[in-house]
Amino acid sequence: MRVHKIHQCSGHRGAVYTLAPDVANNDGFYSAGGDGWIVKWVLENPDMGKVVASVEDRIFCLLLMSHPDRLLAGNMTGGLHWIHLDNPDASLNIQHHRKGIFDVLQSGDSVFTAGGDGVLTRWSATHEKTIESIHLSGASLRCIAKAPQGDWLAVGASDGHIYIIGVNDMRLISTINNAHANSVFSVAFSNDGQMLFSGGRDAVLRQWQRSEDGFIFSEEVAAPWYTINHIAMRPDGQIFATASRDKTIKIWETSTCRLIKVLDVIRDGGHINSVNRLLWLADNILVSAGDDRSAIIWSVETD
Repeated sequence: MRVHKIHQCSGHRGAVYTLAPDVANNDGFYSAGGDGWIVKWVLENPDMGKVVASVEDRIFCLLLMSHPDRLLAGNMTGGLHWIHLDNPDASLNIQHHRKGIFDVLQSGDSVFTAGGDGVLTRWSATHEKTIESIHLSGASLRCIAKAPQGDWLAVGASDGHIYIIGVNDMRLISTINNAHANSVFSVAFSNDGQMLFSGGRDAVLRQWQRSEDGFIFSEEVAAPWYTINHIAMRPDGQIFATASRDKTIKIWETSTCRLIKVLDVIRDGGHINSVNRLLWLADNILVSAGDDRSAIIWSVETD
């Protein structure tokens, strides 16, 4: 595997916590974080980021919907910003969760938010309003992933559990109890939906195999030295990447959980602080974001 740094996107005034692909134009991505800025970056000219919106709170999660062009941003106080890029006057902030919104995901006309109040909420993307909520935990919900080949969500929480939820009925299907020693910060499915990967504050990467009753433990890897902040599956599903507080990005083979590559600051010009988020724009383009107030665009070539 050959990985090299294409460009480091700088200009944010705070840590960068989240990334979202520009699904409307397929030419770049958005970043947001501690400064409340939402910045658009175009791959052909990554030197010039453009602030397209700003909010007063820190932004923890971001989603772009393409019909019409709307950005959804979850902030640290539980507000969900519906930002209309073509019509800013129509934008609104709905204060819903009692604490921060840590993740947001779209499935069809439904949008799901994971709240620091332990509540998972489903929203209507068309009508920009809540449909239903389910209280899953007394601790924060930190991450959401949807099975590519199934109608279920995996929701990781700070109580160490992973909750498997029905997409259409918000029913609790099963729970992976004590999946991690403490907070589960990221979950990601394999492309066939048969494997689930999870990581969190305990610095352990775990693999779970789908069974008739839910998901059962399959494999464990002590991955970085510190917290695993995010897991991102490459579009082709053959490899995935992890972002860690140890300032590294690690790339793994999906089928075996074998470590293939480590990207760090000394050898590769990586982040000098915690790596918070990852985004695959294509099989050969990976974007990372960190506490060093920057996003890095990487070229990834496999044999």
